[in-house]
Amino acid sequence: MTENKYSKSIAKLEEIINRIDNQKIDVDELSSQVKEAAALIKECKSKIDKAELEVKKVVENFKEEDSSK
Repeated sequence: MTENKYSKSIAKLEEIINRIDNQKIDVDELSSQVKEAAALIKECKSKIDKAELEVKKVVENFKEEDSSK
């Protein structure tokens, strides 16, 4: 799977969930759609974790700069 933007991944995940909830998915497609949803969840979690680390680094750098004044 190519790396998608977070918002596109979430939109696709919501689409899959809605199709399953509304029973608008063929039983033959169900397995592949669940696998795709799991991959999207994993990808989104990875992006959230990466963003969290980046934010923590920025905050730490800000605190270090502020304390050196």
